[in-house]
Amino acid sequence: MYLGLDLGTSELKALLLSDQHQVLATARSPLTVQRPHPLWSEQNPADWWRALEAVMDQLQREQPRVLAQLKAIGLSGQMHGATLLDGQDQVLRPAILWNDGRSGPQCEQLTRDVPELSAITGNLAMPGFTAPKLQWVREHEPEVFSQVRRVLLPKDWLRLMLTGEAVSDMSDAAGTLWLDVGRRDWSDTLLAATGLTRDHMPRLVEGSSISASLKPELCQRWGLPDAVPVAGGAGDNAASAVGMGLVRPGQGFVSLGTSGVVFVSGAAFEPNPAQALHAFCHALPGRWHQMSVMLSAASAVTWAARSLGFADEPALLSEAQSLSENEQLAAPLFLPYISGERSPHNNPLATGAWTGLRASHTRAHLAYAVAEGVGFGLLDGLRTIPVTETPLSNLSLVGGGSRSAWWAQLLADTFGFTLTVHQDAESGGAMGAARLGWLAAGGDQEAVCITPPVLASYAPHAQRHAALMVRHVQFQGLYAALN
Repeated sequence: MYLGLDLGTSELKALLLSDQHQVLATARSPLTVQRPHPLWSEQNPADWWRALEAVMDQLQREQPRVLAQLKAIGLSGQMHGATLLDGQDQVLRPAILWNDGRSGPQCEQLTRDVPELSAITGNLAMPGFTAPKLQWVREHEPEVFSQVRRVLLPKDWLRLMLTGEAVSDMSDAAGTLWLDVGRRDWSDTLLAATGLTRDHMPRLVEGSSISASLKPELCQRWGLPDAVPVAGGAGDNAASAVGMGLVRPGQGFVSLGTSGVVFVSGAAFEPNPAQALHAFCHALPGRWHQMSVMLSAASAVTWAARSLGFADEPALLSEAQSLSENEQLAAPLFLPYISGERSPHNNPLATGAWTGLRASHTRAHLAYAVAEGVGFGLLDGLRTIPVTETPLSNLSLVGGGSRSAWWAQLLADTFGFTLTVHQDAESGGAMGAARLGWLAAGGDQEAVCITPPVLASYAPHAQRHAALMVRHVQFQGLYAALN
């Protein structure tokens, strides 16, 4: 039995997995984001621990026999968040999250200070990354910065609480802008540029290696065996890839979560920073991946559902689906940059918009435009990924947005290739974390990292794709005109 713990932005999820690839139980605890100022996005780490206690207490009540047989734990989590600790490992301020946009000027300064930054990290300096967040704290909260003795990513702070050890994995560390991604080691040059040293950083392990063991008192509290090993784990997207068995070169997925991601596994470090493409370490040794990220995907639908008075996101998508194809193609265009944007624009100040409104348009037209606009934003990111040796013709679809068959088909028509939904697609991060725990406990990669059964497949319609590409050209022109 293996436990995956996935610390997301909106919830913490736990998943119990058997060695027969059966999901035995799941538990969730919600989280909220605080936005005290424009561009800010923060969470209190204490809330992460309360959420973890809630899911573990639930599993202990409902699955005591399974927990008593637990072999290992794996961790997955939202990337880039800056959790700042003092010399006694006390949290100094709320964690600054991945979608926080305040550090734009610090990104510009880092780029000037370290001209070789992109060559080392494989990425541009973006406000989402951890390093510019620390530079912002250094400049705007010097009294806090002076007390910083350790910087941890969100899931690694949970690991510290669980094990007493400060450890990170290669895939999550690659999102800090402090890692030499090709060498899979901290960069002293980039640490120094933000006033830090290796002493501030956690120890690094591969995602499928043992990082530490659970504290004895926690094993006793939740009825676990003694000394349960905790795997290195992974950032949420690399974990999702492991959970879907997408670890070989050319395999990948589209994720419709809070953010939107196009992820493709590779066998080498192949950066493309000029178009804001991310090149990160994968969760398995000797592997890397490329990833484009848009900041508002399913979250744009959530925002629109609330703003337009729909009961929830499925209600919005249902009303969008009620339009005929001709009505959909006459809808306004929607720019989904309501939280700024990463790939391919790297513009934290980018803004969203409905454009082309007419008196004949209804709430359904606005709803359709949002779903379509998210697809266009993902397509822009997809096109930043270099052509693979075998051109992409199929990607898996994961995340909460994958529940809508209509939206999945719209995305397939937009991309012009097939999207596949697998069993447990919504559990990718937690599933991947559990599998990394399995590997750390001695599991065989070929046996563990299998692809789950296909539940649905969405092939593109050529005529529909052509019509959408006409609208996509207009969509791209709007970004240039409005931002």
